[in-house]
Amino acid sequence: MLTIRLQRVGKKNSPSFRIVTVDSRRSSKSNAIKDVVGFYNPKSKECRFDAQKINKALSVGAKTSETVHNLLVRYKIIKEKKKNVLHLSRIAKKKKKEGAPSGGQEAEEQKEEQK
Repeated sequence: MLTIRLQRVGKKNSPSFRIVTVDSRRSSKSNAIKDVVGFYNPKSKECRFDAQKINKALSVGAKTSETVHNLLVRYKIIKEKKKNVLHLSRIAKKKKKEGAPSGGQEAEEQKEEQK
């Protein structure tokens, strides 16, 4: 099965990515890429796609990575909702900050429950 994903090609501290179609069992770093369908530079926000190649791959049954899916939605190549791409560690940190006692309110609730 084909996957449309990012392949990093930039230098150190200067990321840029090719958007490639590759077999889902292979790494995008390998030389087994099927086709280059676009380019994305996150620093300059430059992004180029070959919409015909992408639509052809999707019609054959290719899946997209979450990041590529969100790029395609942003540039209106596909009409779907964006996917959540937060890593579990970030979600855990966010919940930990939200769940941290602010001091006064939770302490008062605990005192009322004890009475």
